[in-house]
Amino acid sequence: MKTTTMTRVTSLIGGALLGLTTLQASAASEMPPIPDVKGDVVKADGDFKIKFSIGTTQSGAQYRGLEYFEKIVEKRSDGHIQVELFPGAQLGDDLQAVSALQSGTLEMTAPSTSPLVSMFPKFALFDLPFLFPTPEVADEVLDGEIGQQMLKDASTNGLVAIGWAENGYRQLTNSQHPVSSPEDLDGLKIRTMQNPIHLDIWRTLGANPTPMSFAELFTALEQGVVDGQENPWITIQSSKFNEVQDYATETNHVYTPFITLVSERFWNKLPADYQQLLREAAKQMGDYERHVSRTMNDQIKQELADSGMQITELTPEQMKTFQDTVAPVYDDWRDKIGGELIDKVRAVSQ
Repeated sequence: MKTTTMTRVTSLIGGALLGLTTLQASAASEMPPIPDVKGDVVKADGDFKIKFSIGTTQSGAQYRGLEYFEKIVEKRSDGHIQVELFPGAQLGDDLQAVSALQSGTLEMTAPSTSPLVSMFPKFALFDLPFLFPTPEVADEVLDGEIGQQMLKDASTNGLVAIGWAENGYRQLTNSQHPVSSPEDLDGLKIRTMQNPIHLDIWRTLGANPTPMSFAELFTALEQGVVDGQENPWITIQSSKFNEVQDYATETNHVYTPFITLVSERFWNKLPADYQQLLREAAKQMGDYERHVSRTMNDQIKQELADSGMQITELTPEQMKTFQDTVAPVYDDWRDKIGGELIDKVRAVSQ
């Protein structure tokens, strides 16, 4: 009798704990709430409309950041600036949106830096492997003198660059076996962007890099045309790559920021006080979006593991092996990007 009673009690406690855990997990999967808007109303002449286009979807951290930007700008302009959001590349991909800014048919966009390398060669800095060992180092670089100078450098060609946000760290997945060393990559066909540094990275690591359109990737993975790919956790989950990729390695091999851009034609129409408002809103948006991105990153990694994906977390020694192996990539690109700039960034993490 006592044993039966104890079993029931244990079962009830276990059920309650499981229910609590489920509730906590459910609560944890929610995005951090959008902060309240702070700051006085900015008074200036004129009414303005901003179409803000991004390539990522409404389910991502970037769109959540844009919602905060919209809230700040509309409230602090007392409704004199209206912001309309266009996620999911509705108005074109990153390069098409940037071109629309230059022609004055679109007011704002926030691409990742990788597609802009041909326009701003120094942005290739952000494609270098293992340059930012932690998100905090990335923040220090982007929010400090280096990042602010790069915003100034990018404020040309019909564009005004006013802030940074986070696309995040890229991770490796594949369908063949766990990867914990460069040797495990030998011969694996890894899909990459059509980016020369990314091709160089994976070739140096011993893989067979295969540039391919993102739109073709899921089918290519499913059919075995390529063995693996590399993207942030949120992209891996939202694209359902875990359905065709059993293995993942938390490599954090490349950190990519988003850059907030405004059409110079539109910018020049704005009163100076509204220009300053957009700068302040972009900074607040970037800080909040990073927080959302990092919160979601940890949650999604756990959700992928819970779904059955085998995730390898590299030890410091294993990570150093990867870093040492790709060192020649820095030699290849040092002169093209600028050795002094690379050294400045590396000094931040020392």
